[in-house]
Amino acid sequence: MKKLLLSGILLASLSGAVPPVKKSKTPPKSVTMAKTAIQDKIKGGWAGQLIGCSFGGPTEFQYNGTMINDYQPIPWYDGYIKHTMLNNPGLYDDIYMDLTFVDVFEQKGLDAPVDEHAKAYANAGYMLWHANQAGRYNLLNGLKAPESGHWLNNPHADDIDFQIEADFSGLMAPGMPNSAVQIGDPIGHIMNYGDGWYGGAFVGAMYSLAFVSNDVNYVVKEALKTIPAQSTFYQCIADVIKWHEQYPTDWKRNWFEIQKKWSDETGCPEGVFHALDIDAKINAAYIVLGLLYGGGDFTKTMEISTRAGQDSDCNPSSAGGILGTMLGYDKIPGYWKQGLREAEDIDFKYTTLSLNDVYALSLKHALQVVERNGGKINGDQVTIAVQTPKTVRLEQAFTGHYPVRVTPIRKSLENEYTTEFDGIGFVIRGEAKPKNRSNWGYESTFAFNAELYVDDKKIETAKLPVNFIHRRYDLFWKYQLPKGKHTVRVKLLNPDAEHVVSMTDLLVYSDQPVKSKL
Repeated sequence: MKKLLLSGILLASLSGAVPPVKKSKTPPKSVTMAKTAIQDKIKGGWAGQLIGCSFGGPTEFQYNGTMINDYQPIPWYDGYIKHTMLNNPGLYDDIYMDLTFVDVFEQKGLDAPVDEHAKAYANAGYMLWHANQAGRYNLLNGLKAPESGHWLNNPHADDIDFQIEADFSGLMAPGMPNSAVQIGDPIGHIMNYGDGWYGGAFVGAMYSLAFVSNDVNYVVKEALKTIPAQSTFYQCIADVIKWHEQYPTDWKRNWFEIQKKWSDETGCPEGVFHALDIDAKINAAYIVLGLLYGGGDFTKTMEISTRAGQDSDCNPSSAGGILGTMLGYDKIPGYWKQGLREAEDIDFKYTTLSLNDVYALSLKHALQVVERNGGKINGDQVTIAVQTPKTVRLEQAFTGHYPVRVTPIRKSLENEYTTEFDGIGFVIRGEAKPKNRSNWGYESTFAFNAELYVDDKKIETAKLPVNFIHRRYDLFWKYQLPKGKHTVRVKLLNPDAEHVVSMTDLLVYSDQPVKSKL
């Protein structure tokens, strides 16, 4: 098997392989397309996701707070996609998470209530992290959407999760960005809120608009109109657009500007004060970076959205899916589709769906959404009532909360633990797990029960499953406390010789940010 390594040198040679994308004017109020053309774009969207996720997979969170330099090769060869799907199927959470919701729409109809989506997602067999796992835990313990994704109940509300799962909403709503956002709204609030939801709304709108415009700049700017200008998500992406206009040939200069202004993590307890940044808006900035500087060139888009770092499989997956929708499957360069066809009949892990299955399902659902929203189908011709983007409601997470300190704990909770802090909120990170970590507790049904007290007031009795699929992602948290000194006490109700609650650190919030002395 001949391997090719995609590097900056190869990028230069491949850039001319794709004809430049012609710029389009504002789409008319309606667009008529053949079903085959819509199918080609839907296939391009799903295939682009798979390609981007496969390409960026080896670099995911390996380059945090830094870019991947041009001389660093990233592998790509004929058979790579199939090999990855068979040997590293967990990589494709970008897609099998999407398919959870696609399957519910297929089984329960387009009017399926959000509880059906929540149930399918919460009880799925795949592993989850961050906002997804926090949302799953909330659902399994009686908290329904949208409360399951709200930042007061989910410390990861601003994380990237729905952003990487929202592709289905845009592929179901060709030329109808408002419908895409509406489809994704209740589902996105299962696990996210605020900027975390906006990431998915923005991505869904870009997919939708990519059906009816071949101008990347237009798609990005129009999709951003769905997001309130007062939000930090909007402001971040608007900056990326502004810096692209200032430095139109230097994506790295834009990257440095993003890093200087938008790399401070506020929500995700794993990312605060660390290089890891899984926040939705900065990773969306890297999607936009790839799209704008790629200029319709698939290779440049893949390279830049990956080399920006952080969640560098999810970001090229989104960028590749959006551009794949715009170009259509047939116009994705052959270099990127090598070995794709032999993978299109492989079911994604945790599903009974392959790419070929979802190509067909997405066309079916898209035609239904077209008819529901003023469009018409006449034989092979589909007339889409194109929508002008409308701004959604404003919601922001962690308002008035600024991380000021992380203190290591690094001890097991034996019976009780007490600590003090000065601020308005806190998170205690850690996990409940078997003492024998070889099985990660996948089969265990044991759960600790622990009480949380703040200033001698009982806040909750929390269930802490040791099963990795059902785990509570962060042990304890509480926001919106009165400013001042507080005492936190945790009492373990059922210690167990075979399992342990490991506490790692205490994150403290105040109402004012720490100011550098520089």
